[in-house]
Amino acid sequence: MTAVTDKLTESVEDYLEAIFVLGKKGATVRSVDIANALEYSKPSVSVAMKNLRAAGYITVEEGGSIVLTATGENIAQHVYERHKLISEWLIYLGVDQKTALRDACKMEHGLSEDSYLALKRHIEEYTREMD
Repeated sequence: MTAVTDKLTESVEDYLEAIFVLGKKGATVRSVDIANALEYSKPSVSVAMKNLRAAGYITVEEGGSIVLTATGENIAQHVYERHKLISEWLIYLGVDQKTALRDACKMEHGLSEDSYLALKRHIEEYTREMD
C-alpha cells in the first residue's frame, strides 16, 4: 500500500471504491446506491458516510448526493486500479469472472505496494511482448 492507503481499513477502501465506481457511471451517488452495491444495510452505510465525511474523504451535498474529495478520490482510484488489474489478470488466467472479482477484492487489500507494483510491471511487460 502507499502512504495514502496504508492506515485505512478494508471497509473504508471498499466504501470509497464503491463511491468511485458508482460515480464513474455518471449518476448521482446516494447512500442507498452504496448500500445496494455493497449489499450493506442502510444504517451501516449511513454511519460509514458520517465517518468518511468526518475524515475528509467525502462531502454530502444538500440533496444528499455523495462526492469524493480529492483525497478520497485519490485513495479510491488507487484501490480501483488494484482491483481492476488483479481481477482482469485472474480472468485472463482462466478464473471465472464472479470468482475473480471476489478474489480480487480480497487480494487488493492484503497485497503490499511492492508486490502490487511487481505484479503490475510483470503484466505490463507480458502484454507488451504479446502485442
